[in-house]
Amino acid sequence: MTGLSPPAGIKPLVDDESKRPRVITPFPALKLTDLSMFQGEHKESLYWGTYRPQVYFRVRARTPQSLVAGLMWLGAKDGNHVMRHFCENSKDLKSFGWREHNGRDFGRQELFEQDMILETSFVKSKEGSLGYGGDWSIRINVKNIGLNDEVKRSVHLFFYVADEGDNVVSLGRDVLELKESSLLASGSRSDVGNWQMHLKSQNHLETHYCGFKKPDIVNLSDLVQKNLSVQEKNSGRLQLSDTSEDSPNMYVFQVSTTTQSTIDISFVSGIREETSNMEERILSLTGLPLSSLLEEKHIAFEAKFKDCFNLSENLDSETLVAGKAAIGNMLGGIGYFYGQSKIHVPPSPLLQPKSEDDFLLYWPAELYTAVPSRPVFPRGFLWDEGFHQLLIWRWDVHITLDIVGHWLDLMNINGWIPREQVLGDEALSKMPKEYVVQYPSNGNPPTLLLVIRDLINGIRTEKFNEAERDEILSFLDRAFVRLDAWFQWFNTSQKGKEMGSYFWHGRDSVTNRELNPQSLSSGLDDYPRASHPSDDERHVDLRCWMYLAADCMNSITEFMGKKDRLVTEDYSSTVKLLSDFNLLNQMHYDHDHGAYLDFGNHTEKVRLIWKEVIAEDGSVSRVLVRETFGKPELRLVPHIGYVSFFPFMFRIIPPDSSILDKQLDLISSRNIVWSDYGLLSLAKNSSLYMKYNAEHEAPYWRGAIWMNMNYMILSSLHHYSIVDGPYSSKARTIYEELRSNLIRNVVSNYNQTGYIWEHYDQTKGTGEGARVFTGWSALILLIMSEEYPLF
Repeated sequence: MTGLSPPAGIKPLVDDESKRPRVITPFPALKLTDLSMFQGEHKESLYWGTYRPQVYFRVRARTPQSLVAGLMWLGAKDGNHVMRHFCENSKDLKSFGWREHNGRDFGRQELFEQDMILETSFVKSKEGSLGYGGDWSIRINVKNIGLNDEVKRSVHLFFYVADEGDNVVSLGRDVLELKESSLLASGSRSDVGNWQMHLKSQNHLETHYCGFKKPDIVNLSDLVQKNLSVQEKNSGRLQLSDTSEDSPNMYVFQVSTTTQSTIDISFVSGIREETSNMEERILSLTGLPLSSLLEEKHIAFEAKFKDCFNLSENLDSETLVAGKAAIGNMLGGIGYFYGQSKIHVPPSPLLQPKSEDDFLLYWPAELYTAVPSRPVFPRGFLWDEGFHQLLIWRWDVHITLDIVGHWLDLMNINGWIPREQVLGDEALSKMPKEYVVQYPSNGNPPTLLLVIRDLINGIRTEKFNEAERDEILSFLDRAFVRLDAWFQWFNTSQKGKEMGSYFWHGRDSVTNRELNPQSLSSGLDDYPRASHPSDDERHVDLRCWMYLAADCMNSITEFMGKKDRLVTEDYSSTVKLLSDFNLLNQMHYDHDHGAYLDFGNHTEKVRLIWKEVIAEDGSVSRVLVRETFGKPELRLVPHIGYVSFFPFMFRIIPPDSSILDKQLDLISSRNIVWSDYGLLSLAKNSSLYMKYNAEHEAPYWRGAIWMNMNYMILSSLHHYSIVDGPYSSKARTIYEELRSNLIRNVVSNYNQTGYIWEHYDQTKGTGEGARVFTGWSALILLIMSEEYPLF
């Protein structure tokens, strides 16, 4: 099968292809990304983009070995120079992020570095270009912070171009004698033909360069800093050496200027000897023509934003700015990755382990995906992606279909998709080692089905034109076999002992270091589950996800007119079983708490204590270990929080049920999960509320306010407020107050910090965790526009 051969230098774990482990065998069906809708103009229009979310500014193509361009600059920290390149989750920058981005050919970003602003804009143009994917330009505006434009300070920028395919990059002749315009570098590639990169500026610039020949660019900023240090030591000047290694595949250009400067860099491709309009093409991509093009794209972004999200005219300007940043950063955070996942396998005599970690390499694969956070999580997360696409499809349904197709193409023959994608050296460089290897027994909430369901409802409510409708149907037709396999994998591998029960695999049943063993596969990490993991567990959130999955698959079969009676009955019977309100209550409802709870082998008598450990060399250290001082028993797990509201979120509770009334009471109780900033992840009266899970594991889903779950709960409050029932008025009152609280808090934080955050403090509402977390936190824009998924 195409793409299964290991890269050069890696020994196959199994010599005989027929003995290839199933876990690293691709699903035997036509790939979704090979559909005709993703070829031709669509593919070319998305070829170039800002697809390296892990660095502050970058351009690359959607191809494994791309020509890559990017920006670094010298900042200051503790009185020392520091190179800014990879995004950092720190206070070093006052803020950074995309103010506008359309996902295809335009974006504008602001980076606040102490007393200056770097504004980076990116735009593509096909006009006059003969190269695949067209030409593109970058504008870098260096501005003062404040009103005094007369005060200028020195700025050292470092623009680089590198060829991952190891093609030679040639240096322009006039780099050191830059006037108004100069050829920086040139080269040739099979995808775009002959290319050139030009720099143009009306400001005074001093330029220097350094050329390298390296297999990748992960450590490029270190190489530049080392070169600068040597030069500073030898000459006393902070400048690159104006030297190059033989046959370099990358060049770094130092551009020294002052604030209040503008620099344009243009890329032209498909250059032929007979081409006579080179100067005309360069001029059209720089200076005043570039200003006009950027203004045109800005106006188009504003118009599309208004058209897509239909926001109330009553919203103030600060709210609208935060909403634009939400969609801009979501689209600007889309990345392209290529590599091989590492898959855990138990030791076996048939395998030749690559290392002591006992992993196999998945087949080489590409992934086009949005990312949760550029500084902290610049890689693909399966359950995050469904929430991302609830927002993105409303902006550009073709991007959503392309991204969902890439994810489903990562499915193996068993119907499993690795939940966290760490593809390529750059993604690995930002990933803690302990989380790299993926476990084929572990799932992740199937949120992509939320998107599929939303698209079907969009067709039913005529939100798409005829061409879009036909493409969605074509996509679903090919996707069905993969979606069915995914559903069947969940329905068999995650099934519990009792009919209609499910449990998340992957919890550590032998740990003595965690207060409550984590459930990473659930997506809710340290949310408290049964104290002693076992296969007796019943997880109410997974049960509800399986209800959604079965109901979605049932909808697809009906909508697409699938004729397989056995398949249809399988989904229908699962929907009937999992929507059985009485059975749900028997398994998960606690009348004393009035809440839905997990079930498992549990005791509340667990704590962390300090213990002295003697090492082999006789040294003594103190470690925090778990102690159980009460016998666990099979019971409902008495922790109210997000998990407790999944039956409410998925609208399994009848609108006339008194249990719905109790759910509304729990949601709105200030003693439980209500706050003026949003709903808390864990009840204030829980024994694990805001408790550390281990010495270095601060509480994560144990009180903090998370936007994805607030969005889902808010969505159901909206639903119950408009359906007939005795509690509709009560649901409406809670809905309006919660929506107002969420919007006010996110906008206030954005206005103060310049960031949308991973989660928000349960007592003060301040942003916490990863900044520039415009993954599912960007759902605040759908909350503003009151757009919710239908079930």
